[in-house]
Amino acid sequence: MSNSLKRVTSSNTPSFDEQKWVINIRRILVEEELENDNEVEAPVSIFNVPKTLLLSDPDSYTPQEISIGPYHYWRPELYDMERYKLAAARRIGIKLLQNNVKFQTLVDDHLIKIMPRIRSCYHKFLSFSNETLAWMMAIDSCFMLEFIRAYALKEGVQFERVSSSCMSHLIDYAGSTKSAHNAILRDIVMLENQLPLFVLRKVMHFEFLSLDESDEMLTLMLIGLCKELSPFKMMEKENFPKIPMSEINHLLDYLYRILVPKLQNSPSMDHIEDGDHDGDEKEKCNSNDEYSSYMQQFLSFSWKVTKGSIPLIKKLLLSKPFKLMFKLPWAVISKLPVFSLLKTPVENMFSSENGDGKEENKTSDPYKPPLVEEITIPSVAELVKSGVKFSATTGNISTISFDVKSFTFYLPSVSLDVNTEVILRNLVAYETSNGLGPLTLTRYTELMNGIIDTEEDVKLLREKGIMLNHLKNDKEAADLFNGMSKSIKMSKVPFLDKTIEDVNKFYNGRWRVKLERYAKRYVYGSWQILTVLACIILLLLMTLQAFCSVYSCSRIFRLPAVTSD
Repeated sequence: MSNSLKRVTSSNTPSFDEQKWVINIRRILVEEELENDNEVEAPVSIFNVPKTLLLSDPDSYTPQEISIGPYHYWRPELYDMERYKLAAARRIGIKLLQNNVKFQTLVDDHLIKIMPRIRSCYHKFLSFSNETLAWMMAIDSCFMLEFIRAYALKEGVQFERVSSSCMSHLIDYAGSTKSAHNAILRDIVMLENQLPLFVLRKVMHFEFLSLDESDEMLTLMLIGLCKELSPFKMMEKENFPKIPMSEINHLLDYLYRILVPKLQNSPSMDHIEDGDHDGDEKEKCNSNDEYSSYMQQFLSFSWKVTKGSIPLIKKLLLSKPFKLMFKLPWAVISKLPVFSLLKTPVENMFSSENGDGKEENKTSDPYKPPLVEEITIPSVAELVKSGVKFSATTGNISTISFDVKSFTFYLPSVSLDVNTEVILRNLVAYETSNGLGPLTLTRYTELMNGIIDTEEDVKLLREKGIMLNHLKNDKEAADLFNGMSKSIKMSKVPFLDKTIEDVNKFYNGRWRVKLERYAKRYVYGSWQILTVLACIILLLLMTLQAFCSVYSCSRIFRLPAVTSD
């Protein structure tokens, strides 16, 4: 039985090496456990891109120029970049020798010792040996540090520039105008192309011989790099959150922490919200007083106008035609073919406001996954026609809001270039895979996808300074957000959901929108109802003519008699 099972297994997996598998398992479970009992493992932070996202646009998640880390290391089309990695490692090795540290010592005595921690950062099982993985980490770290050093120069830090002719076309000190530089930028922000940040810190520490100094320099490098990568270009250095280097997992994680606000459900926030509600209640009380005074004036004026018409209304209600109308079986008539078509639109016309209240009750639970209807939001062009004003903010996603008093929709200024789609897609993939909180960035992309349908919407946002479009045309910008509609799961984000709810509530409450929906659904959508309405109007006119021939309409409605000459 065991032999047959072995044959089946070997036939199904012809490339499986049992001896190598046993050696790896022994090394992981026995040798490393005995040697590194006190080693603290890091949480998994470098994931494989979920297949649902990967299938939507593979090129945005797969490195095209350079591999960083073990996931894409042996791809033949990326191996040409190894010469540039080795050149960077050779230059940093020379700097280490000036501090009496050999590159071999960095690998053997330091990186190999933290190998369990390095392996624990990767979601995928790494079949490399410890020595191979340690050399891989050392070489890739040297290239990364040499590449991002250019952004520390932009922050005013004095570094020696790379003078090697072989890497001059890869590193752009002027401002990301070189195509090779942009290609590497796209690759180093991909989720599967990340290095643990503590490995970079380890290499930097030996270069500066001071952990505080190396962390300060690395922080400046990352800030300069993230200012280049961040789609929200209006963010200043002073607005960047101060995050300790020890808490950052990798480059993509640092960029995500800067762009996405950390939501907290603390009592202090609830207290602040209560305080805001108190202020709102005071404003509501003042507005209610003004509203009551206006209502009194309106009612008194209405009473004066209608006081003289009460006898006429009384005569109409006591007349024989109205008595006949009340005696008719309307429950039966409403089910007739002609009248049944009018029943539904009339009920919806007068019950639309109550329907909005029901929608609010459905969305009251902050922990319930959102419905598809909640993500629906009018386009920019439709919102502008309904009276919504757009305004750009200087900040990250946390600045998104809707002012119900001034009808102003606040959105952060976002810059679109050749790297933006890759950056946003990989940030969304990291947020989805990490799963440590609400999918804030995913919700933002869904919001932008909802309000942008055509290039006209992009044009309106560009005119307001919300969208800085560096692509070929506005259609490419619209396609960028419309193509990012696929996510793994829905998630509630309180401040974004509140903004979407306020915008929809304002838009749905406009009478012009209600009439347009009514006409589109019940008039333009069906020519039959137009025919029915014409027949009903003709029938009513004929009925009125017959009524006036029996009863004197001039006497009932007090109309002056028309005398013929």
